[in-house]
Amino acid sequence: MKVDLPYNCGLGPALNIIGGKWKATILWELHAKPVRFGALRRRVPGISEKILFEQLREMEADGIVRRAVFDEVPPRVEYSVTEAGAALNDAVHALAEWGTKHVPDFKAGYDGAQ
Repeated sequence: MKVDLPYNCGLGPALNIIGGKWKATILWELHAKPVRFGALRRRVPGISEKILFEQLREMEADGIVRRAVFDEVPPRVEYSVTEAGAALNDAVHALAEWGTKHVPDFKAGYDGAQ
């Protein structure tokens, strides 16, 4: 989902690319090795096939996910992270570590917001 917006730092574009309910989870599930669509859907509980497909297309357009189609019968398609996606995954991992460390500090406010 490429958007031309006037950002004064890199945080805005990064959050725009990884924003949404599913993208960070999808990125994490692809970080270790290429994954086929069906396997990825099983690894991301609660996501519909349609939404997973849309999110993967957006992530591919943003350059953080690569889609590889193999000329086989039956056809095989695998998704993996690009170099930029791997770097973004490192940043998301750092955010996850921060969240794990500080969740007890914010838990009361977080629970009330749900």
